[in-house]
Formats: sequence, structure tokens, C-alpha cells
Amino acid sequence: MPTDNLPLFSWQPPRQVIVFPMVKRVGRIREVAAKMLDKPTERAAVHYRSQVTDSVIRSLERAGIPEKEQDEQLGAFWEAVQHEMIRLSYSGYGTGGAA
Repeated sequence: MPTDNLPLFSWQPPRQVIVFPMVKRVGRIREVAAKMLDKPTERAAVHYRSQVTDSVIRSLERAGIPEKEQDEQLGAFWEAVQHEMIRLSYSGYGTGGAA
């Protein structure tokens, strides 16, 4: 009985790239949120947002992530950036010490 023809030994499980969730990249989220808030005009903020979006999509494409998951990751990332912008906008309020 030849052992070269056993399909069990030649079977390879399908490979899947597991990306680190964009929503967990706290440093990047904080950096983008701070820069968005520092933009002097809405036009500048929109331009910066498109640059960041292009950068994130390129990195996910290079990693071989399917387009559907790219969209999910990107949406979650921008939602986290929005929450961070709100947090940064309100930090410092209510700390005047007047009880």
C-alpha cells in the first residue's frame, strides 16, 4: 500500500488572515481624533479624513482582508474616532471645583 496517495496527509486547512481590530488601535484613534479637532476648517477635516480612510483601506488590502470586512473595520474605526473627539471636546468641563 503506497503512502504517497493518502489525501489526509496532503490536505491543508484554508488560510485566513485575522486582522487586529481597527477599533482597538487606541493610539491611532486618539491621534486621528486630536488632528481632526485641530483642523482649522471643515474642508481641511474632510480632506484629512479622506487621507486617513485611503491609508487604512490600503493597509487592509495589503493584508488581504476581504472588502466586506474592510468596510466593517473602517466603519468601526471612524465610530471610535467620533467617540474620542466627543470625549476630547468635553474633557475639562465640570472640573472647576464649584460644588
